[in-house]
Amino acid sequence: MRNAALVLGILGGLWGMLVGFFSFGYTELLIRYDELAEITGGVANMGLIRVMSLGAPLIAIAGGAMARSSNTLGGVLMLGAAGGMYAAFGFGVFTMFPISFCALGGALALAARRPDPH
Repeated sequence: MRNAALVLGILGGLWGMLVGFFSFGYTELLIRYDELAEITGGVANMGLIRVMSLGAPLIAIAGGAMARSSNTLGGVLMLGAAGGMYAAFGFGVFTMFPISFCALGGALALAARRPDPH
């Protein structure tokens, strides 16, 4: 289970990096071009989106990397990443996989009681 959590955390973090890259870029466009915010409606909480664009994938990858050695901390980090992505980006077509991967990886890491056989 720890190996599955490791893989899911890293994949969720990598996919979350793509979502974060485009979300951060969109907020940068909104800052530079005020008329774009008038056309599209802007975003509700730009600070949260910008912080989670970097933070959530980072802690997802770190949690996945820790899943083998420290499963409890790794699981908590992956669940935190899933919650952060959900709070910042919502649940949609581009976020369903990173959120699901991180949440499942976190649950598997927390459920692992003994080390995986090698």
